Amino acid sequence: MNSSPTFSFDGREIPIRDGATIAAALIAAGESELKQTRQGERRGVFCGMGVCQECLVEVDGRPGQRACMTGARAGIRVRHQPALPQMPTRVSAADSDERVRRCELLVVGGGPAGLSAAAVAAEAGLDVVLVDERAKLGGQYFKQPADAGASSPTDSQFAAGRALIERTAAAGVEIRTGLQVWGVFGLDAICAIGADVRWRFECDALIAAPGAYERGLPFPGWTLPGVMTTGAAQTLWRSYRVAPGTRILVSGNGPLNLQVAAELVDGGATVVGVAELAKAPVPGRLRGLTRMALADPGLIRDGLRYRATLARARVPVMHGSLVVEVHGRGRPRSAVVVAVDRLGRPRAGSERRFDADAVLLGFGFVPSTDIARALGCRHEVPAGAGDLVTVVDERGATSREHVWVVGDGAGIRGARHAQAQGELAGLDAARALRGSISETLARRERAALRAAARHRHFQCGLRDVFLAHRHQEELAAPETPICRCEGVSRDEVERALDDGAGHVGAIKRVTRAGMGPCQGRYCGPVIAAMAARRTGQALGELSGFAPAPPVKPIEIRALLDETGAR
Repeated sequence: MNSSPTFSFDGREIPIRDGATIAAALIAAGESELKQTRQGERRGVFCGMGVCQECLVEVDGRPGQRACMTGARAGIRVRHQPALPQMPTRVSAADSDERVRRCELLVVGGGPAGLSAAAVAAEAGLDVVLVDERAKLGGQYFKQPADAGASSPTDSQFAAGRALIERTAAAGVEIRTGLQVWGVFGLDAICAIGADVRWRFECDALIAAPGAYERGLPFPGWTLPGVMTTGAAQTLWRSYRVAPGTRILVSGNGPLNLQVAAELVDGGATVVGVAELAKAPVPGRLRGLTRMALADPGLIRDGLRYRATLARARVPVMHGSLVVEVHGRGRPRSAVVVAVDRLGRPRAGSERRFDADAVLLGFGFVPSTDIARALGCRHEVPAGAGDLVTVVDERGATSREHVWVVGDGAGIRGARHAQAQGELAGLDAARALRGSISETLARRERAALRAAARHRHFQCGLRDVFLAHRHQEELAAPETPICRCEGVSRDEVERALDDGAGHVGAIKRVTRAGMGPCQGRYCGPVIAAMAARRTGQALGELSGFAPAPPVKPIEIRALLDETGAR
């Protein structure tokens, strides 16, 4: 009888599910504690998409491997990563030669926007290369199951993603997965690193589809292993059929939380509650619901189905509420949910305690702007948004010639808008490089313009329905880490502000906040908001940490040749 393949984790044999990442296999086996911080705390999977760097492990003696992005292979040796891992005594080049690929159009990002852009541009006759850091295309929204045969044929989200991926391949796009873009120095020097190979891409035009990552909301217990983003939990479930825990509590703001809770319930998991920060729909918000229904009735039906699933399972959906504390050692044991007033302040006496060993947080998304900022594209903080976005027109064109940014990197408007905008950018790039497009493609362009407008209307209605206070550091205790990587507390940040550090750059120099491997992605927006309130200055293009390569952490040896020179 054949036994299932395994790998070792600190001496324990861990079964491998088909195509699973190390993180998915470990969580399925009940192992949630991964890297150790300098403060002696354990951390686990948080973002699930390679951004937070909290799930770092040592694989076959090589530290710094992201468990959520690294495939589990039979026979590998995985260990907890200590705060100061032992680095290899001999450092050799990942590859002595840098490979160069010249193309007309480079697309960075293999989610809905990037796939659509690449496919239509190739159909228009361009030489297109698509690069994505994940092993599988689809991004967060169209994430595909690790085992292709495991997906349900009735799951329209899986099916739509698979169809778009197949269309992109059929169009002749050169697809390169598992490549992390780490430096963008111009259209003739876009540098990426993969498994033992370095690439430099030279292109006439660039479409960046960088996506977004979920906002961090600091409060006591938010760094415990087992507290993760809703998107991380969805990836575990949809891609690997691994539930994040046995008793799951969801907290946040927006429809993704309801979707993920319903998907987990459908799969047999126990969801003990959903705390939704927005108030329950009232007559004043019917206008938003009406706009949504007119723009995309199918998405409204999906939302009603999620609600019905949770109601049948008797999962309480608590409007005007959120998690403010998570308790436990090593992983969550319980969490406290409170009701809030219209300014987001906890109401005294409203506390409810839930037994839970997994807490999912979904408080909206932050656009990824690293590539566009490196190229000098114009950015702004839209009124009422709070996060920096790349300024683009309806086709995704930026202030930099022959550079487009599409999808959530140019503002959070959902996957369907991202697809339409990707089509528009791909056709715009084809017209810019070739002078014209066919009448058939021109008709598709007009259809994409209509679709983009329709989905913008839907998103406007969605914002009205889920309107809620935008928390930053208010829920954090003085000792709560604002910077997860460096363990910098709220109290330390406030002391720096008291001492006159009025910008995130100054606070970074004083406290080390933002110097960790997530590169300030989670603490940066929170600290920038704290500094803006203290100084009275509005958030803008220069409010956050300055962009600098590498845009994601990479090993030094990846940049060296065998002589130790770059």
